[in-house]
Amino acid sequence: MNATIAGLLTGLVLGLAAAFGGFGAFLVVAVLGGLGLLVGRVLDGKLDLSQFTDRERR
Repeated sequence: MNATIAGLLTGLVLGLAAAFGGFGAFLVVAVLGGLGLLVGRVLDGKLDLSQFTDRERR
């Protein structure tokens, strides 16, 4: 299991624990699952966010 899958599963489990039942819970789980997926992809090195964090120093 790589960090992408672990991040996705962690986000989904946290979403289920945070909200249980209804359409609102579905949205919370979807958002937290997406965040977990993004974190996992960053940790795997498959997503480079340096373009958003690099600032030109003057």
